[in-house]
Order: sequence, then C-alpha cells, then structure tokens
Amino acid sequence: MIKRKLMFLVALILVVSLFAGCTAKSNESTNTASREITVTDMAGRIVTLPAEIDSIATFGAIGVLNTFVELMGCGDKICNDMTVNFTKSDKWKMQYEFAPQIKGAPVLQSADNEIIMEEVLKLKPDLCLVMTKEFIEPLEKNGLNVIYLEWKQTDDVKTAVTLMGEILGKQDIASDYIDYFNKMVTKAKDLTANLKTKDKKYVLYGNITKLSQPHVIAEWWISTAGGISVTDNGRSGGGSLDYTIEDMLVWNPEVMIVTHKSMIDEIKQDQRYKDITAVKNDEIYYIPTVAHVWGNRTVEQPLSVIWTLYKLYPELITYEDLSKEIEYFYNNFFDYNLTKEQIAAIINSND
Repeated sequence: MIKRKLMFLVALILVVSLFAGCTAKSNESTNTASREITVTDMAGRIVTLPAEIDSIATFGAIGVLNTFVELMGCGDKICNDMTVNFTKSDKWKMQYEFAPQIKGAPVLQSADNEIIMEEVLKLKPDLCLVMTKEFIEPLEKNGLNVIYLEWKQTDDVKTAVTLMGEILGKQDIASDYIDYFNKMVTKAKDLTANLKTKDKKYVLYGNITKLSQPHVIAEWWISTAGGISVTDNGRSGGGSLDYTIEDMLVWNPEVMIVTHKSMIDEIKQDQRYKDITAVKNDEIYYIPTVAHVWGNRTVEQPLSVIWTLYKLYPELITYEDLSKEIEYFYNNFFDYNLTKEQIAAIINSND
C-alpha cells in the first residue's frame, strides 16, 4: 500500500510538473508574440515591429519625421543627429530642445543624402522612419525595421499620426491631436466666416526670391486661415511650384510669407518688387520654424493656420488667444514648456 501511494504521488508530481511546463511554454510563447505588433504603413506594406520601440532613426525629411516622433512625447527615442542641411544654421535649434540627446549623435546621411549604412548598423535602431521609398530596400536588406510615411494630401497627416500612435503605443495622443487639428480648423473657419471674398487678402508663400512655392500644403493652410493663395492652381500631391517675376506682378499679392528671414530685406531692396502691394504696405512675414517650418509639412500645421489668420486679420484674433494656443500645443503634445519670450519670438518672427 505504501509503495502504491508513493508511486501515485510520484506520478501526480510528474503530471503537475508536465502541466506547469506546458503552461510556462505557452506563456513564454504568448509573451514572445506580445512583444511584436503588425502594422500597415503608408506604402501599403505590412510590417512587423517590436512592441517596445526604444530607438528611432529618421532619414531624408528628418525635420518632418522628427516632429511625428516628438508629437508623441517620444523625442528621447530619436538616435541620430540632423544632417548638415539642418545644422548649418540655428534655424532648427528647437530640435535640440525637444530631443536634446540628438546633438552630437551619429549623422546617418551624407551631405547629398546618401545613407551611411555603417553608421546605421552601429546604432541598430529599433525603427527607421522614411518618407522616400528608395530608402526602404537598402535599410530592409540590412535587417532593419522600416516604416514609410507619406504626406501628399492634407489629411495624410492624420493617417500618419494615427499610425505613429499605434507603433509607439500612444493611440490616446494621436486621437487627441486629430481632435485638436479639427478644432483649430473649425475655429479658423468660424473666425473668418463673415469675411466677404472682396475683403480676403491675396497671399504669396515660399522661397520668394527663388520664385518657388515649396509645397502644395500651403494652399490649404492659407485658404483655411481666410486668405487666397495666388499660387493655388488646383494642383494636388507633393512637390513645389516655380513661377516668374511676371507672374508675381500679375498676382500682386497683398501679403508675402517667406521661408527665410533674410528674404524680407532682399525683397524690400529689389526694385522689381517695389510696386507689389505687400512690399508697399510692409506686409512681408517670416513663417515660424519651431520643430519644423510651419508653412511646410509639419504636425504644427494647426498653428500655421491660426498664426496666419492673426497676421492677415489681427482684428479677428487676439495676441493672447494665439499665445495660449501655441503654449498649449507644445506643452500638451511635445511635453515642452515654452517661455513667454519664446512664444513672443514665434508670433513676432520678423524681429
């Protein structure tokens, strides 16, 4: 009887151990699976990524891509410095505020934007972000995780933010941002609702001394702010628009918004522009650059709209209201507290 009891106990222990082992393996398998997520990027590619992303490298449109990461409060995950195109002036200095660790970090592209693969492989980032499809294959060939983001149509920003929220586990921030985006658009439309067409100002945006409008997105934020963009010819998609001095004289914009501060004096001193209304009325403004150039592709686009509205129709929105929106945006999304002096410098960017 004793032997039988002992044999029964041994058998029971073996069964329990076997069950526990199976359970542990099952849990291990489940945990392994839970460490990965599968997403579809904006090139329609199905990509499997680590559920925990600790390091992110950005390629090509670094300024734009960094803003998508910083928006999520994850600027500390960016592991590469900006290329010489960004660091040759202090225009992008706020990038080092939102992601201070990138200053002096490896630069992953040459001056002509070629990927320096040996530097990339030394870092082995958990995620590579690109907006150029040609970068996907060389990075993937080297075993790196690549996500492609696209911004050709206005609403692409919402798709990209939603995707980044999924990747970084920040779906709540992504949803909050989209709500804020829509709120600012509605606010601008409400403020300008009573403007008659004849009272709307004609606006020219871009690298004006080079006779170029850098991106179609400007047509959207100018019109949303209640202006009429003189370069809006109905085109869609990305890319710039080039024009001539003769075009500009025919358009005769009432307001010019430039991408480089030095352009203001250049335009004022160039006799070819002297009869243009914007020049005569001294309505030439430098678009702010904070995380990125507000007039180009950036998650700061809702602020582009409200700032432009303030410059075009200061009677419709107060300095205090605009200041509060700027303060809220960077505090809420970038987890960064701007000083009153910094906000003033953004609003009065010509100074």
